[in-house]
Amino acid sequence: MSRRDEKYNLYLNDLKKYESSVDEDLLALVVFHLGPAIYRVDAEVVSCTNSDELDRVRNNFLKKKLGLTESDDKLNASIKEVCIKLGQSNRHKYRASFYYMLTKMYEKESVLGAEETAA
Repeated sequence: MSRRDEKYNLYLNDLKKYESSVDEDLLALVVFHLGPAIYRVDAEVVSCTNSDELDRVRNNFLKKKLGLTESDDKLNASIKEVCIKLGQSNRHKYRASFYYMLTKMYEKESVLGAEETAA
């Protein structure tokens, strides 16, 4: 099993704690788009207590990657919702799980799929 497969399985098991069913194809796309970040401890997780980190999630993922145009307040509320869903005491909010949930929340699965086929 490759390192990427191991990470994928880690994120899949993590998501199964929070979701009744996981779209494994979408998770694979999220992992693909995260690239080498999944192998760096500091980049692999999202810190819900770091406002700079949450701004990066909003600006780089929600706005740039998913193309969302909602207000910052609405996007911030969505990020906070995912932080709560993943558990305030959970220090390991995996970026793949986080981005997966945001993608599902905004029903933007096709955006990640379209980017992969264009690559």
